Amino acid sequence: MKYALVTGGSRGIGRAICLELAQKGYHILINYVSNQTAAQETLDKIGGCGELMQFDVADAEATKAAIEAWQAAHPDEYIEVLVNNAGIRRDNLLIWMERPDWDAVLGTTLGGFFNVTKAVLQPMLLHKFGRIINIASYSGVNGLSGQTNYSAAKGGLIAATKALAKEVARKKVTVNAIAPGFIHTDMVEGLDEDALKKTIPAARFGEPEEVAALVGFLSSPEASYITGELISVNGGI
Repeated sequence: MKYALVTGGSRGIGRAICLELAQKGYHILINYVSNQTAAQETLDKIGGCGELMQFDVADAEATKAAIEAWQAAHPDEYIEVLVNNAGIRRDNLLIWMERPDWDAVLGTTLGGFFNVTKAVLQPMLLHKFGRIINIASYSGVNGLSGQTNYSAAKGGLIAATKALAKEVARKKVTVNAIAPGFIHTDMVEGLDEDALKKTIPAARFGEPEEVAALVGFLSSPEASYITGELISVNGGI
């Protein structure tokens, strides 16, 4: 059986990724922090071809304990696909931003990347096959006003993607990042969609499934010569 871990897999882009990878034959480990109802809905949508994994990616000890417990229960298996999707927003102009909002955003995106990736990387290297796909953001490419923390976190994730890809390529582990633009999820609630659509050449917001389709390809053996890349899914913005 093939296993894929999707952090923040209960809703939005994460849920769509879970569905995409399940259709490709993966047993999905659906990570979530607190919304068990939404996580269970995702599990139901993939026909039970997975399991729930509750832990906060920003908590190093909880992350390590959860993944080590899973590995101990599956000594002959390993997580061959990791999608670092978990992320949060705490928007504000930097002059008004409180330190906890800075720490929380970077802790989830960058701390979460470190905590989860470190926990699953060694088995990938030993098996000489692995796919690490990091969900970045348009904000991390161009920066957005009011999102200095989020832009810093996602920009750092892009740089980490490129660095790690160089470290593990010889072991046939690929590391890539996807930068979604404005996608119909909870993360764009409160934004002026009509105004923003005028700035997008495709004149619309994207759908989570359009991001998930790229994850599906990057996780496949056919994508074995693509690593260290950032691919944008943003309607040409």
